[in-house]
Formats: sequence, structure tokens, C-alpha cells
Amino acid sequence: MATSRRMAPSKRSVTPLTGRWRIVEMDLWDLDAIDLVEPGFIEFATDGTGQFGFIAVRGWMDCRTVERDGRTRIESSWEGDDEGDQVSGRGWAALVDDATVEEHLFIHMGDDSGFRAKPFARADRQDEG
Repeated sequence: MATSRRMAPSKRSVTPLTGRWRIVEMDLWDLDAIDLVEPGFIEFATDGTGQFGFIAVRGWMDCRTVERDGRTRIESSWEGDDEGDQVSGRGWAALVDDATVEEHLFIHMGDDSGFRAKPFARADRQDEG
């Protein structure tokens, strides 16, 4: 009979970043490019996974909570697609204040860009103004 082995809890919780964040600025691309297919976003789930989308890039993340330089941040590896081509990479995210996430995303053998994101409702109100 097969037995299931329960793994010890890992550092996978992404609180306080849990939720969906609207990408409002990137180092390499303007907002029109970021929102090409859909409004740019990054989302962190409570189970240590996440996803993001901007331009024609869509990715699914495996996240870990770490302490670095006295700040809690998320480090992730990810895989996804860019206009149908398989891509992968890594990244990190940190809460700057209650309303801003700073992230840096690296595409394996490709571009990398920093970006800022706000909670979706707050970012949408700013877009209307």
C-alpha cells in the first residue's frame, strides 16, 4: 500500500502581497504596450503560486517569501508564453507601502524590467482621473 508523505510547511505564504495588482509602470515599456492584450497585472495566491500578464506575455509563478535587507519580499521562478513561444524566468517583488508593489522580472535569455503595481481598484481610479 502506498503511503502519502506529508511535507513540512514551507515559506510559501505571500501575505501581505496576496491579491491582484495592476501594473502601472514598467522600465522598458509604456502603459499602452503593457495593456496590449489585457490590463497588465500580477497576482499572488495564498498557496504560494501566482500569475502575471503584460503585453503578450503570460506567466505562472512558484513563489517563496524571504527576508532580504530587513524587508519581506517574494522571490519566484516562472514559466509561461510570449505570443505562443514558451518562456521562463525569475523575479522578485516587495511591498513598498500599503499601496505599491515593486517587482523585477527576468525573462531567461531575454529582457528584464522593473515595474510598479497598485491594488487593482486603486489603480483603476487613478486611470480615470
